[in-house]
Amino acid sequence: MDAKAPCGALRFFRPMNDPREKRGIRHRLPDMIAIAITAVICNADGWEDIEIFGKCKAEWFATFLDLPHGIPSHDTFARVFAKLDPDGFESCFRQWMAHLSDTSQGRLIAVDGKTLRHSFDTASEKTALHMINAWCTTNQSVLGQMVCGTKENEIPVLPRLLKLLDLDGAIVTADAMHCQKKTAKVIRQGKGNYLLQVKDNQPSLHENIELLFDQGLTDDCRGVRYDFSETTEAGHGRIETRRCWCSDDIAGVAPSDDWPGLKTVVCVERIRRIGTETTRKRHYYISSLPADAKTLLRCSRDHWGVENQLHWRMDVVFHEDARRIRKDHAAENYTRLSRIALNLLKADTSVKASIRQKRKLAGWDHDFLLNLITLET
Repeated sequence: MDAKAPCGALRFFRPMNDPREKRGIRHRLPDMIAIAITAVICNADGWEDIEIFGKCKAEWFATFLDLPHGIPSHDTFARVFAKLDPDGFESCFRQWMAHLSDTSQGRLIAVDGKTLRHSFDTASEKTALHMINAWCTTNQSVLGQMVCGTKENEIPVLPRLLKLLDLDGAIVTADAMHCQKKTAKVIRQGKGNYLLQVKDNQPSLHENIELLFDQGLTDDCRGVRYDFSETTEAGHGRIETRRCWCSDDIAGVAPSDDWPGLKTVVCVERIRRIGTETTRKRHYYISSLPADAKTLLRCSRDHWGVENQLHWRMDVVFHEDARRIRKDHAAENYTRLSRIALNLLKADTSVKASIRQKRKLAGWDHDFLLNLITLET
C-alpha cells in the first residue's frame, strides 16, 4: 500500500458513516469515495464514467486501496451516493478545507446561489436542486455549500451556512437578496465583516443611500466625510471605469442599531464604453468596514469571482448544468465531488496550466494525480 495514501484530502473523508446495512457489503466506502474523487478530477462525468475509470486504473488503485472485491459497478456507485448523508459529506469537506485553506485576515468570501438545471425529476415532482456556495477569492477555493429546501429560498439558508464557516477576520460579500439584518448579525458574531449590496428589497435604506450620494455628488459631497477611488481597465473591445465613493457619516441614513456593526455606506459607479456606446450604472452597499474606497471597490469587484471562477467552471469545465443525476442525495453529493476536484486542482501549483488541462494531465500522469490527492497545504 502506498505510504502517501493516508495523507492528503482522502483521509478527511474516511470517518463518513456508511448508509448501507453491514450485511452483504462488498466494497468499502472510503475506497468508493477515493475512486469517485479521483475519477471526477480526471474528467469522469457520471457513475458509468467513474466505473470505467476505476477499472482502467484498478492496478494503480490497488497500490493504496484495499479493493477486496475489485472496482464497484456504476449501479453500486449510484446507489451508495444517493443514500450517502450530504450533511456528513459536507462536514468532512469543511474539515478538509479548514486544514487546507489560508485563514489570513482580510480574505474575501463571496456567497451566491446556483441551480443545477437538469437535477429536476418531473415523474416524482422533484424540483431542480438549488445550492448556496461560499467561495474564497483569496484562496480560490470552495469553503462550503448548502442546499436550499424545496419550499425555501436562499435567505434563511445563508445564515445557517455562515455559522459553519470560520469568518474570523474575513470579509463576506453578497448580493442584494442577502442584505438582511440576520445575515449581518451572523457575520459579525463570527468576527467577520460584510459588504452587502442594497436594492429595493430594503426600500428605505436604498432610498436614503441613493439620496445621499445622488445629491452629494452634485457638489462633490461638500459637508460630508468621504473617500474616493477610481480604476480604469481596457480589454475585449471595451473600456471600463469603476468609481467608488464611501462615507462613514451615516447618521440618519442607516441606523447602526438596526444593522450590527454598520460603519460605512458605499456607491460604486461603473462606466462601460464599447465603441461609441457608453453605459453608466450605480450600485449601493452597506459595510462594517471602515470608509476605505480602494478596499471597498476591490471587494465589490472581487465578489463576482463566485460567478466567473466557480459557477462558470462548474458549467463549462465540469458540465454541471447538463448532468442528469437526480435520485435522492445523488445530485448534491456529485456536485460536492466536483467542488472537491476543483479545490484540489486550484491548490496545485506544480504545473502552470488551466483547470481543463490539469484534469487531462491527471488522467495521463499517475504521479501528478497522486500529488493532487495527497496535497497537505
